[in-house]
Amino acid sequence: MSKYTAPTFTLKLLHPRYWGTLCLMAVMYLMSLLPYAVLFRLGKVCGRVAMRMMPKRKRTIERNLSLCFPHMSEHERAALVKLNIDNTGLALFETCMAWYWSDKRVSSHVEVVGLEHLQALEAQGKGAMLLAIHSLNLELGARAFGIHMSGMGVYRPNNNPCFDYFQYRGRSRSNRTLIDRKNLKFMLDSLRQGARVWYAPDHDYGRRRSTFAPLFAVKQACTTTGTSILVDETDCAVVPFSMVRKHDSGRYVLTFGEPLIDKFPKGDVEAAAVFVNGMVEDAIMAAPSQYMWLHRRFKTRPEGEASLY
Repeated sequence: MSKYTAPTFTLKLLHPRYWGTLCLMAVMYLMSLLPYAVLFRLGKVCGRVAMRMMPKRKRTIERNLSLCFPHMSEHERAALVKLNIDNTGLALFETCMAWYWSDKRVSSHVEVVGLEHLQALEAQGKGAMLLAIHSLNLELGARAFGIHMSGMGVYRPNNNPCFDYFQYRGRSRSNRTLIDRKNLKFMLDSLRQGARVWYAPDHDYGRRRSTFAPLFAVKQACTTTGTSILVDETDCAVVPFSMVRKHDSGRYVLTFGEPLIDKFPKGDVEAAAVFVNGMVEDAIMAAPSQYMWLHRRFKTRPEGEASLY
C-alpha cells in the first residue's frame, strides 16, 4: 500500500454500534455553526468538566510541567495548568472548525506568515518536511495550511472505521492526502518527489526507531529518529511549522520558518535528536498553554530507570 487508502462511506457505518460516533459527528457539525465567541466559552467549560472526570489526565499535565519547568513557581505552574485545561477543551471545538468550516471562514481567522519559504522550495522542486508539534489547535493549523498549499499529513488511522471516515474527510479536506505514520517508504518517496509532508516528532513513540535526547529539564527524553531518516534519505528541507492563537477573539497565526537546509545535523541521529528537540522547545514556548501536555511525553525511560509517572 503506497499510502493510507481513503475510507469511503458504506451502509455498514450505519450499524447501531456506530450510532454514538454518528451522533458525535452531527453534534460537531452543529457546533461549527456557532459564532467563535460561543465556541471559545464552551471550550473552556468543556475542558474544566473533562478534567474533573479524568483526573489522571490533569495529573499528567501537572507532572509534565513540573518535569520540564522545575524552576517555575507553584503559582506560575498552577496558572499554566488552568490555561492548558481551558485550551484542551477548546481543542474539540477547533477540530469542529477545522473539519466543517468553509475555506473563507477559516482564512478570516488565520494569518499566514512565511509562505514564501514554501513557494521558493516548490520552485526548486525540493521536498519539504514541515516540522510541527502537537499543539492543541493542530487540526485547525493543518486545515489552514492546506488552503494555501497542498501537503500530506502523517497520522495514525483510527480503529473505529466510522470515526476514521469522518477524520480522514475532515483532515484531507484542503490537503492532498494522509500517510499512515508506519508507512516510511511512502514518506520517503513523496519527499524525493518534491512533496510537502507535515511531521510531528515531539511525542514519545516508544523504543523503536528512537534515541534519548534532552527536552527542557528532562535530560533523557525518548525521541524518534524518524526525522533523521527522512532528511538523510531524501535531502529534503526542514521547515519549522507552528500555529498559535494570539487573541481570545479568535485570531491565529500560522508560521512557516526559514528552511533549515544546511543547519540540520545529517548522518548523526544523536545530534539530530538534540537539534529537533531544540526546535520543539522553541515551538512550545511560542505558546506553552496551547501545547498537548496531557500526553505522557516521558513514559519511555532508559533501561533500569523508574517511571517518571
